[in-house]
Amino acid sequence: MSFDQTDKTLLLLKPRGFCAGVVRAIDIVRIALEAFGAPIYVRKEIVHNRYVVDDLASKGAIFVDEIDEVPNGQRVIYSAHGVSPEVREASKKRGLRVIDATCPLVTKVHVEAIKFAKEGHSLVLIGHHDHDEVVGTLGEAPDVTYVISTPEEVQTLEIPDPNRVAYLTQTTLSLDETVHVIAALKQKFPNIKGPHAQDICYATENRQTAVKDVSAECDLLLVVGSDNSSNSNRLVEVARNLRTKSHLIENFKAIQSEWLEGVRTVGVTAGASAPEILVEQVVEFLTSKGYTNLKEVEVMPENVRFGLPPEIVAAIGSAPAAAQ
Repeated sequence: MSFDQTDKTLLLLKPRGFCAGVVRAIDIVRIALEAFGAPIYVRKEIVHNRYVVDDLASKGAIFVDEIDEVPNGQRVIYSAHGVSPEVREASKKRGLRVIDATCPLVTKVHVEAIKFAKEGHSLVLIGHHDHDEVVGTLGEAPDVTYVISTPEEVQTLEIPDPNRVAYLTQTTLSLDETVHVIAALKQKFPNIKGPHAQDICYATENRQTAVKDVSAECDLLLVVGSDNSSNSNRLVEVARNLRTKSHLIENFKAIQSEWLEGVRTVGVTAGASAPEILVEQVVEFLTSKGYTNLKEVEVMPENVRFGLPPEIVAAIGSAPAAAQ
C-alpha cells in the first residue's frame, strides 16, 4: 500500500545520548585543556565515540593506548571506562600527573570487586572480555576473577570453592540477557553473592526501556553510536529481539536508502556516548526524506549529575575571573 509524505513519522526517543558519566569525562578533558594547555594525554578513547574523540584531539588531546606512550611527568587522563591497579602503578613510576575520569558507576564495580576478593570470594564478572571497562575491573583481582558473557559459559565454570562466589557485571550490558546469565549462576552456585544494587547503569537501563516502549510503533529503529560502543550495540539488540528492524549508525551518512523503503515510522535514539549534534543531523536527513511528522517521546526524566574530580575543581577555582 502506498502512503503520502504526511504519513511518514519520526519518533525521537528520550532519554537518549550522553549520560552523566560521559558528560563528566568529556568536561574533564575540555577543562584540563583550557586550564593546563595542550598537550593533555588521554589513555584509550575517553568515551567510545569517534566524533567526540576526533573533536577533543583537534583541541590538543593526545589519545594513547598504553601509559608507556606518555612522556615522563606529563599529565594523563584515564578514560570513563576505568583502569586496573597495574595502570595506576605504571603511571606512578613514570611520575605522571593523573586526572581520573572513570565513571563513578564503574568505580562502584571496582570497589565491589576489591571487597568480594578481600572476603575470599571468587569473582564472576559478566561482560565482554575485550571491553576496556572489563579489562580494568578484571585487574582489581585478576587471580580470582572469571569473565563470562553467556549462560552457556556458566556451565563450564570451575570455581575452587562453589560456596564462596560473587558476581559483578559490566555497566553497559543488556538487562534482558544479563538476567539469564545471573539466573544460570544462581542455579549452579546457590550461595552466590551479588552487588547490593545492580551494576548495569541507570542510563543503559533507561535507553533500553525507551527502545522497548517504542519498538512496537516503529518500522525501523536507528541507533546513533560508534560500533565499539557496548551500550549502543545493546540498544540495537533490544530492538531486534522485539522483531523491530534496527541498525547502528555512526552518523546520518551511514543510513542506506533501502532501509527506508516502505517505512512509515522511524525511531531514532542514541547510545550514552553519542553527542546530540549527530542525532540532529540524522533528524535533518530523515526530514529531507519526508519524515516531517516529528514526535519526541519521553519515556522517563533523567537528571543525574556527577561531580568533577578535585584536580579539575581546583583548576576551575584558580582560573582568572572573566573580564567584566
